[in-house]
Amino acid sequence: MGVAAGPIRVVVAKPGLDGHDRGAKVIARALRDAGMEVIYTGLHQTPEQIVDTAIQEDADAIGLSILSGAHNTLFAAVIDLLKERDAEDILVFGGGIIPEADIPPLKEKGVAEIFTPGATTASIVDWVRANVRQPAEA
Repeated sequence: MGVAAGPIRVVVAKPGLDGHDRGAKVIARALRDAGMEVIYTGLHQTPEQIVDTAIQEDADAIGLSILSGAHNTLFAAVIDLLKERDAEDILVFGGGIIPEADIPPLKEKGVAEIFTPGATTASIVDWVRANVRQPAEA
């Protein structure tokens, strides 16, 4: 992606049929309060809708929140769509109820980081700042 001007842009999304979005909203607010631009997609988004939004919004990263147990399928679908659309420079991270045993295979597929229950908003903000492109100096 190179160095782009402006703040880090993150799409926060709730893929699939999961209807619980409180955690995603907390993360979205923490990222926003840390000076990032956040686009929250709302509930019940398809991987296609999430990738479309990320590309249209020129996002630097996608944060997925999954509590439904469909994390292996949904993360893979988002990663695959980013590859198909030549948008692999958009970093994917996520969190939710994800068993420890599923984390290494998700990272092998291309998910940059997984945050499980108990992760602090400060640790997530710090990780995004350290791993997503740095904004250009003013």
